[in-house]
Amino acid sequence: MSDTLEPGTSESAHEERWLSSDEVAKLWPVRRDWLPGAAHRADVRVRRHGGASRGTWGAEPTFYSFHPGDVRRAAPAIAEGRVDIPSNWRTDTPDGRRTEFWGALTARVAGTLLLVAALCGLLLILGTVIFLLTVE
Repeated sequence: MSDTLEPGTSESAHEERWLSSDEVAKLWPVRRDWLPGAAHRADVRVRRHGGASRGTWGAEPTFYSFHPGDVRRAAPAIAEGRVDIPSNWRTDTPDGRRTEFWGALTARVAGTLLLVAALCGLLLILGTVIFLLTVE
């Protein structure tokens, strides 16, 4: 679906506030990361903000806004499974819950290991400084 105005429709009729990813995630049983893909499969209009290239430094964060009327129209179809969405994208299937669990666990373990490595480095530097100050 396009994001253009229909002929003869006033601009104010299309000024309804578009929904954020957080708001749509509360309405649809779809994991937040996969909302744009699910919206495309359900013919929901999506606006993309950001994501511009920063060259060598990657890209800006990308944010999505969803058309409120389309979201409300698609919600029952998605909840009932009439829209073809892979099971690991959904929050109401065993595959989706398993994927969410392992993703969160991996992020927590990686964060913990990074914190431990930083603390070990700090202790090593502190120990070196103390050793150099005490040796004559």
